[in-house]
Amino acid sequence: MQDKATLDDALAIMRDLRARDAWDRAQTHESLRPYLNEEMHELDDALREGDDAAMCGELGDVLLQVLFHAVIAEERGAFGPEQVAGSLVAKMTRRHPWLYGTDSERTPWEQMKARTRRSLGEGLPNGLPALHRAHRLQERAAGVGFDWPDVAGPLEKVAEELGEVREQIATDGSAFDTHGVPSADPRHTRLAEELGDLLFSVVNLCRKAGVHPALALDGANAKFQRRFEAVEQLATVRNIDVRTAGLEQLDVLWDEVKREEVAKGSTQQEVAKDSTNRGEG
Repeated sequence: MQDKATLDDALAIMRDLRARDAWDRAQTHESLRPYLNEEMHELDDALREGDDAAMCGELGDVLLQVLFHAVIAEERGAFGPEQVAGSLVAKMTRRHPWLYGTDSERTPWEQMKARTRRSLGEGLPNGLPALHRAHRLQERAAGVGFDWPDVAGPLEKVAEELGEVREQIATDGSAFDTHGVPSADPRHTRLAEELGDLLFSVVNLCRKAGVHPALALDGANAKFQRRFEAVEQLATVRNIDVRTAGLEQLDVLWDEVKREEVAKGSTQQEVAKDSTNRGEG
């Protein structure tokens, strides 16, 4: 970890760089956009990996971008770092009226926000990933009461949408034999719409179950990659070419990898449980 410094120190060096370094002085809000996007993804990687050292460094990089934009705005006379901090304090105060206001009961944020929002999508970034956008739209709709009381409703909706996908494929099956290549056939467009409805309903089930769909899918992606790479390694050891092995043989390897991983996970859980029982956890 680096030596301790204050936010004032960080702000001072940012102002100094703008005054004395040619590259920093040349930057604009527009030119910095790609860097902010990149730093956000690097921070997300550090969070995913649980690497504290990387997390600290990447948070510093994101803070750099925040201060960079605030100082540029300050130079334009638009606003400054103090106003940025003020907007944060004001927002947090508004979001917690049971702590900083007169409300005695805690009110969900989406319910409070709905009082001033003019439309469901107002304020959602255009570049928001589709999976997260679906989650946010559903949260906002739930904030005004458009929601099921429990997971039973979303479960039934997933089953209903899956049935409609099955029906669409059964009706227009010949239109979908495209080997994964998108088709201009209108029947293919109808299937895409039904699959979209199915995905949206699964996102809603995740939300209602208290699971963020992006994090759930991220975990599933990591698990699939880990297991398939293990399949590739096992195939190499056994002189099997995965490109020509075929589904049946690859499925056998997949099941073997899965069994080993599940068994290893169970063993680790037992060791952790035993350590906890002995007071080592």
